[in-house]
Amino acid sequence: MNMENNSSSQTALLEKEERVTSHVLSLQEPGKVVGIKKERTIPEDWAAVEPTYTSICHADLRYFAGQRRPEALAKKLPMALLHEGIGIVKVTNSDKFQVGDRVVVVPNIPARVVNSDIEHEEGILDNYYQGGHFLGSGYDGLAQSALVHPADCLVKVPDEIPDEVAVLSELSSVSYHALSHVEDKLHGQARVALFGDGPVGYFTAAMLSHIHGVEKERFVVFGADNEKLANFDFARTENVLEYDFDKKAERFDIIIECTGGKFSASAINQAISIAAPLADIIFMGVTEELVPINTRDILEKGITARGSSRSSTKDFENVIHGMRNKNYQKALRKILPNQIKEIRNATDFSNAMHEYVKNPGWKKTVMRLNLGQEV
Repeated sequence: MNMENNSSSQTALLEKEERVTSHVLSLQEPGKVVGIKKERTIPEDWAAVEPTYTSICHADLRYFAGQRRPEALAKKLPMALLHEGIGIVKVTNSDKFQVGDRVVVVPNIPARVVNSDIEHEEGILDNYYQGGHFLGSGYDGLAQSALVHPADCLVKVPDEIPDEVAVLSELSSVSYHALSHVEDKLHGQARVALFGDGPVGYFTAAMLSHIHGVEKERFVVFGADNEKLANFDFARTENVLEYDFDKKAERFDIIIECTGGKFSASAINQAISIAAPLADIIFMGVTEELVPINTRDILEKGITARGSSRSSTKDFENVIHGMRNKNYQKALRKILPNQIKEIRNATDFSNAMHEYVKNPGWKKTVMRLNLGQEV
């Protein structure tokens, strides 16, 4: 088929299907997923994407297991979960993509896209601006057959990046964005420490090593599980249960906190204790509780503390470019599961989520979606 005929075919398809039917796996209440159909309109500069590969985030677990505050659950549900994934463009109302393009989905829909009347303040990045949408957070996520999404929030995946690696781009983009705050220091001789031996810690550590070129000699990962720490073979590792933070002399210029939850308080204060004067500490871990921190040492050392959350299309573009690196792909494959789960309906999805709640594990849970007409 020549390009002219292909273009005509796509135009005809859009005119015929400017509204699409999506088969949605909707979380009605914690633990209860039902299949429903929703009609969706495709606005100008948007596209309909069929999600193909997705992975489960801990945020999905908190909604599914009812681990969010009751008022948050009441506000967010019902909705389709999942915000980490890739898909195939099925219908397009944008000249940026063609039908059949394989794309990674940027889950953060900026306020400027949601409401063009919003005046965007210069210097505030999309992922910090109020008024946008985020997939799987009060707004239907990837657990559906037809995601209607802005073209500005899609990134084409090159052929040399396999599906099972590309599906890891969302969490990788969050790491990329966090590290962008200290990029200049990273490319010098800054000494780097990272707290957290879970998936967030691993993605961030892999990026530090393979994208930013931080050598093992100036990079230490702190964790509490020796088996998990063994995967960080591109960094020196220390077990926080055995490390003497009061007596060790090594100090660090950049520290990234990736623990979250009940371990946030200890990790943040341990980070402060090993920080060099004028160090940067990046907070990536999420906790539902208030965390006490040692403000005296923050003041005395002149520490800069910065929170980092989510990411934007530019971060995804940089991650996809970096994923062409075969060594980086090899590092990411360590966190892939031995088996990818097939999801065809609400029952399959519920079973996968229940299994993840019981045993989150260290490796990511990756799913291949094939919802078709049955939900």
